[in-house]
This record gives sequence, structure tokens and C-alpha cells, in this order.
Amino acid sequence: MNKLIIDVAGDKIFLMIIANDHIYNITHENTKINYEKLTLIIKEFLELNKFELKDINKIYINRGPGSFAGIRNSISVVKALKLAKNIDYYCYSLQDFKGEKDVKYENIPFLCVKFKIKKNLINPIYIS
Repeated sequence: MNKLIIDVAGDKIFLMIIANDHIYNITHENTKINYEKLTLIIKEFLELNKFELKDINKIYINRGPGSFAGIRNSISVVKALKLAKNIDYYCYSLQDFKGEKDVKYENIPFLCVKFKIKKNLINPIYIS
């Protein structure tokens, strides 16, 4: 099962693919231009690591707190992927994992199960 983690809530755009025992990740500057190009950035990242959207089984997206524009755009992209490719997604916040020490991106899928994060449910947290 291949998982894609997307975090656009912070200072950087962060993408990670977890595929069996392999982990691939990349960061980009978090700018307005990159928000608008997020689908292209994801596509290029997948291609760079020899994946296609059809290879992704689940997406995990940071719902905040963070940048309104980044969260809004990333959630829109993930909802479109759900509709177009039927890829389930999980919207998490690092605040959901209270009590966990040193939360790492590669642990997000496990933590979403542990903390019972609901599939295909969005409740963004924006910083005013």
C-alpha cells in the first residue's frame, strides 16, 4: 500500500511517499505561486520517484493550524483526487496526536489509526 503525505500548512510544502519499506520526500518553498502549482508539484514528485496517481492508495493531509491559502488549496487538491481517482484521504493535525513524543511524518498513517482519525472528513484549522 502506497501512501502520500501532504503538508502545506507550515513554512514549506512537504510531500512524502511511503511505499512498503521505502520513504521518499521533498520540500518546496511555500509561496503563493507554489500553492497554485500544487497539483504539478505533486505530479512531478510522483514521477521523480517512478509513481503515478494510480499507485497511491491513501493520502494524509495536514489540516492545520497554518496558512489559510496553503490549507485551502491542499484540501481542494485532495478532494479533487478523491473524486477523480477515488483515493481515500485522512485530514490530520499535529494537535490530534496529543501525548505523542517526536511525531514524524512517516508515523502519520499509524497515528491516524491509533487516534481514530476519520476517513474523508475535513475540519481545517486556520491561523488568523
